[in-house]
Amino acid sequence: MNSKALSNEQLQQRKNAATPRGVGVMCDFYAERASNSELWDVEGRRFIDFAAGIAVLNTGHRHPKLLDAIRAQMEKFTHTAYQIVPYASYVELAERINAVTPGDYAKKTAFFSTGAEAVENAVKIARAHTGRPAIIAFSGGFHGRTMMGMALTGKVAPYKLGFGPFPGEVFHAPYPNALHGISSDDALDAVKGLFKSDVDPHRVAAIILEPVQGEGGFYAAPAEFMRGLRALCDEYGILLVADEVQTGFGRTGKLFAMEHYDVLPDLITMAKSLAGGMPLSAVSGRAEVMDAPAPGGLGGTYAGNPLAVASALAVLEVMAEENLVARGARLGDRLKAQLGELKSSVPQIGEVRGLGAMVAVEFTQPGTGKPDAEYARKVQQHALKNGLLLLTCGSYGNVIRFLFPLTIPDTVMDEALGILSAAIRLA
Repeated sequence: MNSKALSNEQLQQRKNAATPRGVGVMCDFYAERASNSELWDVEGRRFIDFAAGIAVLNTGHRHPKLLDAIRAQMEKFTHTAYQIVPYASYVELAERINAVTPGDYAKKTAFFSTGAEAVENAVKIARAHTGRPAIIAFSGGFHGRTMMGMALTGKVAPYKLGFGPFPGEVFHAPYPNALHGISSDDALDAVKGLFKSDVDPHRVAAIILEPVQGEGGFYAAPAEFMRGLRALCDEYGILLVADEVQTGFGRTGKLFAMEHYDVLPDLITMAKSLAGGMPLSAVSGRAEVMDAPAPGGLGGTYAGNPLAVASALAVLEVMAEENLVARGARLGDRLKAQLGELKSSVPQIGEVRGLGAMVAVEFTQPGTGKPDAEYARKVQQHALKNGLLLLTCGSYGNVIRFLFPLTIPDTVMDEALGILSAAIRLA
């Protein structure tokens, strides 16, 4: 540690004095540097990063290819505002995204800065295309912290507390969850129930969902549920929007989670690992849908920032060259196998689930099956004390989600799994 550097405690005091409590911060230590799947705090302590900036770092911290791409772009220009003076890299990235997203039809892509911004623009595009106002979302879903994002999000605390009223004509239905007794038929019937009691289906512009809920608990939409939604959308002229902000770019064992299904969305939102740590998001979809807004209706001062675009182009190269989709699936299978072995000796493990590297373990009270958030918290704290950074999620806070970089070295993964096993046993 540099003798002139501030300690974690000193920085914590400054943070509490200078920043509002509404920006919740999980850790009481401060990052100094990071590399691939590891980070070090200002006091020199090392942590294995299974949070990855909330699924942002599928290609790891400071991947050399991304750093080179960003440096090269910085030597040219850092900003023009694409809407004022465009640049070729934006067009190239749009072409690449159009080519790799699911669906063999003409597509177009627009870039923004954050996942919430992508979701907001997907709603704008859907309303412009259909001429309809209403949107249907799902309980447990997370779609951002902007006003429309909060309205769509299916969780009140902490995201909606004290911030209303929210935009109107947003309706929620339960998301299928076999562990908690909600079948695909139940969820589809609830959507149909909305059509009877709350909103005329011909007023609905879009149904938006996460193919695998992120903040909601890493629950994957069953195939029959996705087919049912597609059928309802086709019947009533509604757009199906897949929010792949967290699931995109190899996290689920496919480049996009919708590749696990035999139906296609009309629009896909993406962000997080799209640019490997640089702020960039996108909406991609059917060309005729994307062209609905009039010129000037989409955009933003920093939308499609050239440094972030350069990083995103490098991300796509790294994903292909290092075969990270397959590697993520392999690492996810290994993690699920180890968690499955622990299940027999740890009765608090209610379920182990996940697609690819988007894995979660849910803790429940033995005998009752009720959510056990306290056990999840203890596991998280035990792991953190031993140098492993984990995130909780779920409507009840009783789920631990695993978001390790897909580039994590095998030796570091071995070390992390040892810490994790001890933490789950609370050893």
